[in-house]
Amino acid sequence: MKLVVGLVIIALGAFCQSSSYVPINKIKSWSWESYWVVQGVFAWLLFPLCGTLLSLSGTGGSFSDLLALMQANPKSTWLTILFGVLWGIGGLTFGLSMRYLGVALGQSIALGTCSALGAILGPVFTGHAADLTTSVIIGVVVTLAGIAIIGVAGAMKSAALPEEEKKKAVKDFNFGKGLFVAVLAGFMSACFNIGLSFGQNLFIEGTKPIFQTLPATMLVTFGGFLTNACYCFCQNGKNKTWGDYSQKALWGNNLVFCCLAGLLWYSQFFGLSLGKGFLTDYPVLITFSWCILMSLNVVFSNVWGIILKEWKGVSRKTVAVLVSGIIVLIISTFLPQLL
Repeated sequence: MKLVVGLVIIALGAFCQSSSYVPINKIKSWSWESYWVVQGVFAWLLFPLCGTLLSLSGTGGSFSDLLALMQANPKSTWLTILFGVLWGIGGLTFGLSMRYLGVALGQSIALGTCSALGAILGPVFTGHAADLTTSVIIGVVVTLAGIAIIGVAGAMKSAALPEEEKKKAVKDFNFGKGLFVAVLAGFMSACFNIGLSFGQNLFIEGTKPIFQTLPATMLVTFGGFLTNACYCFCQNGKNKTWGDYSQKALWGNNLVFCCLAGLLWYSQFFGLSLGKGFLTDYPVLITFSWCILMSLNVVFSNVWGIILKEWKGVSRKTVAVLVSGIIVLIISTFLPQLL
């Protein structure tokens, strides 16, 4: 029962993350760099801080005690933040992959790369390569196979649709540029799980298992925020879009949807932490949990792609390939436990 509960919680987090780009469509008259950094304040600073404070409940410790623990472990703390900074580069290009490829194809390619590298490099970088059992590796391979199948469906869509239809579904559609950006995004985004691996022991003694990765999550997202904020503010200067922030009439609407987007985005890692707390009796799935989250993100992102009519007008064969890829990904989430 705990296995099912853990997987369902991770799935709910993945669904929320895959939905986080929907509120962004409701943001009015702001440039990309302006709304990206504002939603980042919620996604990468405020909600991770709230999660960390929640992790302290029942421990008898305070936030000051947690900071003291981090200061006593400077190597783990700074490496966690450093890989957060690197992940921030992936976060930037991840948003651009949505811009050029759409929600479905952009997330599929980026998250596929992120899924495999994150699952493998996390244990390798932290000296726990022994955790990469045969079943975990097979799970990663099956995950990549599912994402590759979805990528084939995306290529079939790109080849079949006329340019006008592509632009109608995704305004700035550019398959070549989008593919490069999505692969780069996935490679750098894998640094998130590496950061979590370095910070896996940065929690107060007595913290419930379901909350133990939340302090490390806060450090990783803090590093990512630094990268994103620097880039976005530079873009504000370059594109002369500082005026976005002075449009008082838009702040009410835009702040609400930025907050909602940030909450939905953070929910994936809150759900990952809670889900792993229920999987403590299944060490294989603990190691594979990053892949599970990314796989489900791809599944739900493609569901949203269908809802948003990004696959409208494609052939039945293309839809069949897409659905088969989704099925393979769903199977991959629990396959390692069966082996």
